[in-house]
Amino acid sequence: MKRFIASIISALLVVITLFGVTSCTGGGGGGGEPTVDAEGNTIVKIMFHVDKSSTEGQAYQKRINAFNAAYKDQKIKAQPIFKARSAGASGYETELQNNQLEGTLADIITFDAPNTAAYASSGLLYDISDLIPKEDQDKFYSLNMYNGRLYGLPIQESSAGFFYNKKIFRAAGIDVSGYTAENPWTLDEFRAVCESLKRYGVTAVDMRIDATKDETAPYLLYPFIYATGGSFVSSDGLTASGYYNSAATAEGFEFIKGLIKDGYTSYAIGATDFFTGKVGMYLSSGWTIPDLDNKYREYFASRDDWGLLPYPKGVEAASATGSWSYAITNNHHTDKTAALELLKWMTSAESSEAITNATGMIPARKDVVKNYAPGSPEYTLMKQLELSGRERPVTIAYPTFSTTFNRVIYSLENGSVKDLLNSATNTLQDAIDKIKNRG
Repeated sequence: MKRFIASIISALLVVITLFGVTSCTGGGGGGGEPTVDAEGNTIVKIMFHVDKSSTEGQAYQKRINAFNAAYKDQKIKAQPIFKARSAGASGYETELQNNQLEGTLADIITFDAPNTAAYASSGLLYDISDLIPKEDQDKFYSLNMYNGRLYGLPIQESSAGFFYNKKIFRAAGIDVSGYTAENPWTLDEFRAVCESLKRYGVTAVDMRIDATKDETAPYLLYPFIYATGGSFVSSDGLTASGYYNSAATAEGFEFIKGLIKDGYTSYAIGATDFFTGKVGMYLSSGWTIPDLDNKYREYFASRDDWGLLPYPKGVEAASATGSWSYAITNNHHTDKTAALELLKWMTSAESSEAITNATGMIPARKDVVKNYAPGSPEYTLMKQLELSGRERPVTIAYPTFSTTFNRVIYSLENGSVKDLLNSATNTLQDAIDKIKNRG
């Protein structure tokens, strides 16, 4: 099994390297105007990373339908393309690479925010700094920036935390009522709760350490490194040595390893074990809220049966943030007017509210009304985002970082943290240097 996973990681590294080598050509193809159909409509193609039949996909489709109705007289028509991100995570990114090489990039794409630097530096994304007024940029909690320029706008914001089974906690006599986003628990208090759950007879926490085939593990676990004072790259994103393999960074990974060693979590937890009452806590993002509200009612009849706890803090508080965004691509269509109209539509307050109502995530815009009740899961996520949200490392070699992080997590149980981090650091630094040297 480990050999199989290792082969997947190796293949992904090859894909990432190829992407960096070949994508510097820009958008593929020469100049040109957008496609116009038989009815005289300017066609704007937009590629989404989800399946059309999914709840999120249906939300996107509804907003596309509304756009086409609103812009009918202006002869602009959006054409959605749904390319669900594969379980191996590289499928969607490979699709973008191939489209760029072939000169067939959609006019707009969705992309994971940490890839901003990598995609912008490769020439895949179009610079929209001068197309989005400053007053409009200020309406968003975060922006997709690289070298001081704007390359995308977020679909939604994200935060994560520990969903917990209140019934189990009550039965085990565990009181966590004092732990809030404003007053998070400490790493020691987190371990104490895990020990109490273990003594009660359940697996304490699903830390998602088995989720190393895609971005799930990096997204959910990197805050533990920041919590211990660690980091991954320098502020300019160009140096991994001395950061990724620092003592403070190692301390964060050692904390996670300790949870495995002491039997509080494991790689063998089933995907539904928390939802069926076998696990006390479950590390996840807002996307789990609709599942708990609408599924598994046999185990969670109402919100009286489950809650959400913030990330524990170490020398500082840190929590996950950053989600998917929209970007206009640097394709062969030189006229971006119609694409800009669709981008503004899909990032409007109305679109932000509609999409996050479907996904359970946090609206990307500050002007979307959010009447979250204090103490509710949504309130905890929003307040944590405001108080301790830290983005994943900004680097031109982010895909390589993600792969190396997954390799470390996958190997934590039996591997030396120091050796794993030295290897990860060397791999990431080599990738950064190769991209930097290509200019």
